[in-house]
Amino acid sequence: MDAKDAIDAGINAHRLWKQRLAEAVASGRSEWTPEDVCRDDGCDFGRWLREGIAPRDRATPHFAKVRALHAAFHQSAGQVLRLALGGRRAEAEQAIASGSAFTKASSALVVAMMDWKAARRG
Repeated sequence: MDAKDAIDAGINAHRLWKQRLAEAVASGRSEWTPEDVCRDDGCDFGRWLREGIAPRDRATPHFAKVRALHAAFHQSAGQVLRLALGGRRAEAEQAIASGSAFTKASSALVVAMMDWKAARRG
C-alpha cells in the first residue's frame, strides 16, 4: 500500500474507533480489551508504520510525529475503554468529551496524518 492510501485508511479507521469507543461507553461492552487497544501495532495503520512503510517515508519528520501521536492515541483509547468496561461510565463519558486527552490525541493524530499526506504531494 502506498503512503497516501495508508494514511487515508488510517484516518478512516481512527474515526471509526471514536465511534466504537462511544458505543463501548454507552453499553459497557466491547469485543476488544483495553490491553489490545493500547497496542499501537494492533491496527492496520500501526502495522504499516512498523513494517510496511517505505524507507523514503520513514525518513521524514512526519513519520516520527505520526508514530508518536498514533501511540498516544492508542494509549488514550485504551484508557477510555478501561473506564467503560470497568463500569465507570461517567468517567468514560468525560474521557471522550470535547477537550479531553482522548479527543486532543485523536485530533492531533488526524491533523498530523493530513499534513503528512499533503507534504507527499510535493
